[in-house]
Amino acid sequence: MYSPWPEAGTPLDQVATPMPVIDEDRLAANIRRTQAYCEEHGKAFRPHIKTHKIVSVAQAQRDAGAVGLNCQKISEAEVFADAGFDDILITYNILGAAKLRRLRALHERVAHLSVVADSAVTVEGLAGAFDAARPLTVLVECDTGGKRCGVQTPEAAAALAERIAASPALRFGGLLTYPAPGGAEAIEAFLSGTMALLAAKGLDCPVRSSGGSPDLFKAHLVPSATEHRAGTYVYNDRSMVRAGHCTRADLAMHILATVVSRPTENRAVLDAGSKALTSDLLGFSDYGEIDGFEEARILSLSEEHAVVDISAYGAAFPPIGSVVRIVPNHTCVVSNLFDRMVFHRGGIVTRVEDVAARGTVW
Repeated sequence: MYSPWPEAGTPLDQVATPMPVIDEDRLAANIRRTQAYCEEHGKAFRPHIKTHKIVSVAQAQRDAGAVGLNCQKISEAEVFADAGFDDILITYNILGAAKLRRLRALHERVAHLSVVADSAVTVEGLAGAFDAARPLTVLVECDTGGKRCGVQTPEAAAALAERIAASPALRFGGLLTYPAPGGAEAIEAFLSGTMALLAAKGLDCPVRSSGGSPDLFKAHLVPSATEHRAGTYVYNDRSMVRAGHCTRADLAMHILATVVSRPTENRAVLDAGSKALTSDLLGFSDYGEIDGFEEARILSLSEEHAVVDISAYGAAFPPIGSVVRIVPNHTCVVSNLFDRMVFHRGGIVTRVEDVAARGTVW
């Protein structure tokens, strides 16, 4: 039976499109660079696997020195627990009897499992699902400027920590935040302020976890944080270049796409639509950047088509049948659109890996 997935040794120009491809050397360099930075500044590093969702990439991160994994949902954590990872942090409020049953089952087979909470409702649910024989570690999630989840003040964080510590079924593990870029000063003020309140109450705060790829190499500006979490750094994308986190030479993921139509002098159509590139703009006005033709603009996506304004190039833009390389706006979403990921070195396929945690959103 024919398979669209290439064998090792296949040149990239013979790979079926649309297809995301990962540069092995850039991937390895991104992992090394980040781990070395965290070790230099005395911080533990916990990669967020939402970017790649691939067991072998997580293993490479752990082999490089990562302390454990960061997952976003129970189903995602289950995949990596099945693969033998024994230190997992789930950074999401877990609610409801069905999910709490699954969380308890996961806890029974993962040596070091921890979760977060930002409300008494979440804490009460966790406390009712676990017991003193093997308490669950819970971190208080704090909103230090990211304006997503999280308690709003150090006082609220300390109060919730007391509630966690008071339950025999739970263990207070520390503080966690997913901050806005450029927020080091606010993060430090919130963490240090909360730590002082906890110390006054006699509560130990062993972990202070901050996160995000855009400010990854500014993690040392938050001295109270003991660990950093990041995901996008492993591949990088167009938004990370814009943020100054990396250069184009650090981009490990591209999406190969074929020019399938040139209906007018100034318009081309590619075979990579919203099912390959994602409609996530991340503040850009177009849907990705075409390598070597940066002035071309991917103006719209339908499910299987990308419409490109090529007025800056006209006849000089690649003809019908040509393959182009697209830098995605947001690499993490692309990973969740494909069953497998193609890896290469120097334009030659090295391996094809299952995206094992694809679709694990519950």
